[in-house]
Amino acid sequence: MGELAQLANVTKRTVDYYTNLGLLQARRSSSNYRYYTEDELERLRLIVEYKRNKYTLEEIKVFLLKKEQEETDVEQARQELTCKLTHINQELKEVISFLEKNKHNKPMLNQPVSHESVTLIQSLTALFLV
Repeated sequence: MGELAQLANVTKRTVDYYTNLGLLQARRSSSNYRYYTEDELERLRLIVEYKRNKYTLEEIKVFLLKKEQEETDVEQARQELTCKLTHINQELKEVISFLEKNKHNKPMLNQPVSHESVTLIQSLTALFLV
């Protein structure tokens, strides 16, 4: 706690107070000492900046909760996008494999291709034809 306070240029008592209010989260070592991560140091610096701008601790708590929710939303969106891209990539591999196996025959697709894959194929075609 002392090192965190020093790095953020606040007192140990301030760190303890913010921790008790739930603005900071301490982890416990095997010997039950509190320690803080780099993320908590950044969070504490953000709290100090908000305090410098005359925000109340209640307002700061709301800001921090919003920030956490936004980060969670971004992470969820990233995971969903990764999943969709993986699916599209698999469909493209199947289409390419089919086309390579049947390059001498008139290609006919028997399996439906998702709208996202069609859009991607159209975009790639436009890029290569320009």
